Amino acid sequence: MRYLLLCCTNENQWNNIPAQERDAIMKEYGTWMQELDRAGRHVASAQLQPTTTAATVRMKRGERIVTDGPFAETKEQLGGYHLIECADMDEATSIAARIPTLRVGGTVEVRPLAGSE
Repeated sequence: MRYLLLCCTNENQWNNIPAQERDAIMKEYGTWMQELDRAGRHVASAQLQPTTTAATVRMKRGERIVTDGPFAETKEQLGGYHLIECADMDEATSIAARIPTLRVGGTVEVRPLAGSE
């Protein structure tokens, strides 16, 4: 079964972490991804650009409305994702719990993909 790990963090909080610590976290992230590759669990990943580059599209009375920024006002923003292959939710959450940005305030939403059973 495939699961999407939606990685969220507070961009301002992340940017306030010293560069050396951020670099160490990202190096650890690379190691984590290599482990997933070796285990045959990694399908795809991508880091997103900052929310300042985002646009949100809605329809109102049949007209397209495009606004700058993410879809909701939140303290955390979606920063990237990982698509993984797992036996079940327990394995998916176990993998998600090893994401290095969790220890600096990040969160990970784990969602199964519809029709991937």
